[in-house]
Amino acid sequence: MKKSMLFVCAFLLAFQINAQEKPTEKPIQEGEVFTSTQTVKINGTTHSLKTRAGTLQLRDENNEPIALHGFTAYFKEDGPTKRPIIFSFNGGPGSSSYWLHMGVMGPKRIVVNDPGYTKAAPYELVNNDYSILDVADVVMMDPIGTGLSMPIGKAEGKDFWGVDQDIRSTSLFIMQFLKEYDRMQSPKYLLGESYGTFRNAGVMSYLLDKGYALNGVVMVSSVFDIRSLAFPVQESTSYLIHFPSYAATAWYHDKIPNKNPNLEAFVDEVRKFTEQDYLPALFKGGRLSPADKNSVAEKMENYTGISKDIWNRNNLRMTASEFFNELLREEGMTVGRLDSRFKGINPMPQNQYAITDPQSDAISPAYTTGFLDYLHRDLGVSKKLTYKTSAYASPGFKWDWSHRGNEGWGSMISVNTAIDMADAMNKDPNVKVLLMNGYYDLATVFYGVEHTIDQMNLRPEIRKNIIMTYYEGGHMFYTHMPSLQKFKKDLADFIKDTTK
Repeated sequence: MKKSMLFVCAFLLAFQINAQEKPTEKPIQEGEVFTSTQTVKINGTTHSLKTRAGTLQLRDENNEPIALHGFTAYFKEDGPTKRPIIFSFNGGPGSSSYWLHMGVMGPKRIVVNDPGYTKAAPYELVNNDYSILDVADVVMMDPIGTGLSMPIGKAEGKDFWGVDQDIRSTSLFIMQFLKEYDRMQSPKYLLGESYGTFRNAGVMSYLLDKGYALNGVVMVSSVFDIRSLAFPVQESTSYLIHFPSYAATAWYHDKIPNKNPNLEAFVDEVRKFTEQDYLPALFKGGRLSPADKNSVAEKMENYTGISKDIWNRNNLRMTASEFFNELLREEGMTVGRLDSRFKGINPMPQNQYAITDPQSDAISPAYTTGFLDYLHRDLGVSKKLTYKTSAYASPGFKWDWSHRGNEGWGSMISVNTAIDMADAMNKDPNVKVLLMNGYYDLATVFYGVEHTIDQMNLRPEIRKNIIMTYYEGGHMFYTHMPSLQKFKKDLADFIKDTTK
């Protein structure tokens, strides 16, 4: 009897020790959504909006939880489930969606002193008269590592931080959100800005391959070929596609004598020069005669206000960062990368390159503080949750630039998702794409977008499904009031046309 009791006690003790040594598995986190009712007044009509802000538990193809995906959704009260729905996001990669959210898409917008510096708080948050919410429901998405989004379960940041990883997780969210909120039959749209357009091109192909056809895709300040932004050594494309934006910037800052008062006509003239004079000159390189080189440099001076001697010395080439510093160097000023209408103090005018972006400096505090106040005060999101405006605050954040279909091309400089967009448009000849371009955007230049589209080799009937619009603003052209008004009209017309 004593032996039996000793055996039982020993067994129980061993079991207890083993249980103590075995780590307790953390429960998988569920999504958390905060509800509120918002309103927006558009064209004299007040619209009531069911608002959902928080996270959706994202699952992989095997139904395993992999992330909490952050979002803010605006649904029109009593609106039909067949109402158009737009999934919208910014770029980076690594940016949350608060720029588009508070600049143009949401029911409220931040007022900034365009094109000057906005003073510190209190910031002005006003009704967004030009929101698209009278026409469509809007879902603002925050990629993993931004906003409230984060990996869960066995997933890690690297499973989401890359071209293909990002396309996959964005697409998974859209498919699961449509099911969760009974919106499968709604006309569906994507609206991305900057790297968000690069993402868009991949997502429209990914979704179509999964059986989800889109009615339309909206590209705000686009880039599809990363090479066009990189100014590779002994490569001319980047210099060529940036030149019309340099000229437009010089036009705006009155650096051109006897300039054509019509910006569009002026830009058309510069396009012609770029293709007929500048392109052949760069192609010849060292074979270009000194006389011909000087002739081209003189024309470049006429279009930019930058001395022909500088263009000659630089072999007719100037990177964007060099241009920022050069245009207003004598004034001790530098122009913006995101919006070259903005100018700011150049603390180091002797530098070859600019060290700050006046547009970013001028508006970022207003957008950041204004949005966070709106998020917690109006949308009711818990103040215990930290909203990340950028994934760069996430430990180990590093972007994987490899992309399916670009294998063997070498590096991020060759990454191109225009092939994805062409594939989707060829497979679905009904989908339309709206490309919205700012003349003063020196981050993703309009002529680069035009060049990429020209190289897609689409059949004429498919090419007609691409619509190009232009605005007298920069990367975030909606900070410019006339461009904001035009944005609303162009987007509303596009949605109406693609839901007929």
